Amino acid sequence: MIRLGQLIVRRSQQVKGIEIRRCLSAAPQAKQAETQQAASPAEAEKRQNLSFLTNIFRGEVQPVQVFPYPEALDAEQKEYIASFVDPVTKFFDEVNDPMKNDANSSIDEKTTEALWDLGAFSLMVPPEYGGLGLNNTQYSRMCDIIGGQDLGLGIFIGAHQSIGFKGILLYGNKEQKEKYLPLVSTGKVYAAFALTEPSSGSDAGSIRCRAVKSADGKHYVLNGSKIWISNGGIADIMTVFAQTEVEDPKTGQKKDKVTAFIVERGFGGVSSGPPENKMGIKCSNTAEVYFEDVKIPVENVLGKEGDGFKVAMNILNNGRFGMAATLSGTMRACIQKAAEHATNRVQFGRKIETYGGIQEKLAKMAMHHYVTQSMAYMISGNMDTGSLDYHLEAAISKVFASESAWYVCDEAIQILGGMGFMKDCGLERVMRDLRIFRIFEGTNDILRLFVALTGIQYAGGHLKELQKAFKNPATNMGLIFKEGSRRAIRRIGYGGTDLTSYVAEPLKVSAKQCSECIDLFGQTVESLLIKYGKKIVDEQFLLNRLADAAIDTYAMAVVLSRATRTVNKNLPSADHEVLMTKAWCHEASDRVRVNIRKINSDSFVKNYGVMSQISKTICANNGIAHNNPLDIE
Repeated sequence: MIRLGQLIVRRSQQVKGIEIRRCLSAAPQAKQAETQQAASPAEAEKRQNLSFLTNIFRGEVQPVQVFPYPEALDAEQKEYIASFVDPVTKFFDEVNDPMKNDANSSIDEKTTEALWDLGAFSLMVPPEYGGLGLNNTQYSRMCDIIGGQDLGLGIFIGAHQSIGFKGILLYGNKEQKEKYLPLVSTGKVYAAFALTEPSSGSDAGSIRCRAVKSADGKHYVLNGSKIWISNGGIADIMTVFAQTEVEDPKTGQKKDKVTAFIVERGFGGVSSGPPENKMGIKCSNTAEVYFEDVKIPVENVLGKEGDGFKVAMNILNNGRFGMAATLSGTMRACIQKAAEHATNRVQFGRKIETYGGIQEKLAKMAMHHYVTQSMAYMISGNMDTGSLDYHLEAAISKVFASESAWYVCDEAIQILGGMGFMKDCGLERVMRDLRIFRIFEGTNDILRLFVALTGIQYAGGHLKELQKAFKNPATNMGLIFKEGSRRAIRRIGYGGTDLTSYVAEPLKVSAKQCSECIDLFGQTVESLLIKYGKKIVDEQFLLNRLADAAIDTYAMAVVLSRATRTVNKNLPSADHEVLMTKAWCHEASDRVRVNIRKINSDSFVKNYGVMSQISKTICANNGIAHNNPLDIE
């Protein structure tokens, strides 16, 4: 016990001040907008973090947001969303033409009018403002349908409501909502989210657009430009982020902070460049937007002056689950094409569905879809049942969904062979459309770092608590003995995580695999903190492996929960879902162990250093630094 105390007191000093904002400015904040505005810092500090993912960084389980699988809809809500399935499906069958949209790099007026008539541009807007009033889970169901049909059109719709005017829903005051929400819901006015600039992509905190308050304090004058803005060429209402000079009320010092504004094209001084010529999602409008001496009334500040970074990150965070729901629909469509081909194509006298290589592909494709869909509805369900701690899970769902959808589409093309390579098959367009999903709304690279560093910061906070306890042991003996006992018991193979009580009987072995991964993961996080302290922020080779281990561990827990629900309800797909969950947990737990081994192995750490040097040489040469084997350059 004394040795434990000495170790914690000596080492926990190193975990103070882990600075994640400078490299993670595209990452989300922890709580929903209204809660952040209402809760004081002291209250936020005292509130227990209920995130399953965040807690595994301490090697602990907080099951409430994972077990049981959330049931966010009552019978009336299910009936309401079910009533939209047929008309939306009919729209895609009879009105929308994704190949035409892609070829023309636009969506025709007939299609957009039909979308307005369906209410597709105001799915989550409250009915009193003209919207359909869907909650997050109901919205996920609509995203699922759209993702299986036309991703370009999905971005067109999503850029409008998932981020375009989402800030007004989250942060708008009564007057702002009454003025703008009816326009974007039924007034056929498009919205856009304008954050990215030429010099600030992932580093959203470094934007250069500037808004200067007038001498009379009645308006701001905005100047600058934004790039790659979805709906940027057609939007008349934009959520725009700009630097403003803000005075600290305590110190009186003035410094630049980002502020969010509602900007109307009608204010004057707003113009757009031509539509960008993109690889995919061609029918969605993407353009540069310019602001020249745009006068913005002070009442159009969204949220508080200087809170723009928080507003932007919460908008992105609030909508990430929708990306997982959308891409689960895309995967479903790809798997359907692959399965139809596999069950009809005959080679070497047998249908190709009977060959092991094809069977493995289809099984893994289905497993990736199952995990993605399970994440989407778990996170949306958590949000609808009042969760505040879903930001890491939402980030993971975006990373996992975008990479899984690419994998599934690629494998579908492989199964179809030459036919899959042809444009008429439709998978070529889907693959081009999919590529952007690993880049926008927070690149997967940045989100991996965000997940790892946010979790490590939380784990470091626990070590600091123990440090304080050992400085005053007389009044903290309960905490000290609890921690010491927990560690001692785990060293002899007892007292570890046990998820078996949360799952159905056929999934007990898989639950043990997930439990073991949680224990290994928590131990690894602590060892990294002790070894690197706050310098861990610079160890991206290690952080990426840690993030991948976290993603796989969360994915295991999610499917264990969903499959248990299916078994307990005795649904027709129960046996199939159990098989997918068992197979997923078997492979995912192996990947976790491999990543943990790479983190803890000196040889792998040294090899990361070798790769770093290789990269430096390539950059110094502006390309490859080795000769052609014929020595002919």
